[in-house]
Amino acid sequence: MKLLRVGPVGAERPALLDQNGILRDLSALVTDIDGALLADEAALARLREAAAAEGGDALPAIEDGGVRIGPPLGRIGKIVCIGLNYHDHATETGADVPEEPIIFMKAPDTVVGPDDTVLVPRGSVKTDWEVELAVVIGRTARYLDSDEAALDAVAGYAVAHDVSERAFQIERGGQWDKGKNCETFNPLGPWLVTADEVPDPQALGLRLWVNGELKQDGSTADQIFGVARVVRYLSQFMTLYPGDVINTGTPAGVAMGRPEPKPYLRAGDVVELEIDGLGRQRQEFKDA
Repeated sequence: MKLLRVGPVGAERPALLDQNGILRDLSALVTDIDGALLADEAALARLREAAAAEGGDALPAIEDGGVRIGPPLGRIGKIVCIGLNYHDHATETGADVPEEPIIFMKAPDTVVGPDDTVLVPRGSVKTDWEVELAVVIGRTARYLDSDEAALDAVAGYAVAHDVSERAFQIERGGQWDKGKNCETFNPLGPWLVTADEVPDPQALGLRLWVNGELKQDGSTADQIFGVARVVRYLSQFMTLYPGDVINTGTPAGVAMGRPEPKPYLRAGDVVELEIDGLGRQRQEFKDA
């Protein structure tokens, strides 16, 4: 299933994209797309039955002209991010390939919809782009002992844009978090695609354009630590709960990895990004 949330900021309602590309209202069946739903197998089964009934026609259609697409997941618990997780990205930044996953966190309040405005922070000179595969957790996971158990804990996948301010991240002391947690720095969606529709998360193409120019064109096959390894690894250090999100890193092509003068983002720039089968985002950047 392709689950999503539509409507004004803070008043999104649950929806489904049916097999014909029609938006369907799920409000009569569930209150939201969130961790509680993802952990409820009976509720998910009801959604699947409704989606299959008459090709989805049993569910009310939503007129999609002008409707805002919000983040596909509400009440996110935590966002755990993996740094330097693609071989080609480590190479372009001159970093050694990590022996273990590099972990940092993003606050859930950085999440916005896939087409919402992204704000360039005040004082920023190095705002950068990063297309990433987001993994959404669907069951409580602690001390997982196999890759199979790790994948069983995954509810689905989404497109994430891990917007980063490199000067804040690298040049201002401390940890990476200050360059990762600026307002609007984690567009998510458009859909949460359930795991049954993604048979191999290590076979997905990722692409990103800035002002129409292709900047990133990679594949999750190049990940240093694949999805199963990442989920299993994280469960040794923290408990993962339904509704948690993992951003799994970005391929080569970021501004930081390019020759001088590096083409960092400015107000007026338009970024578009997509992942095979998971949908597409588009953001206009404006000054905070």
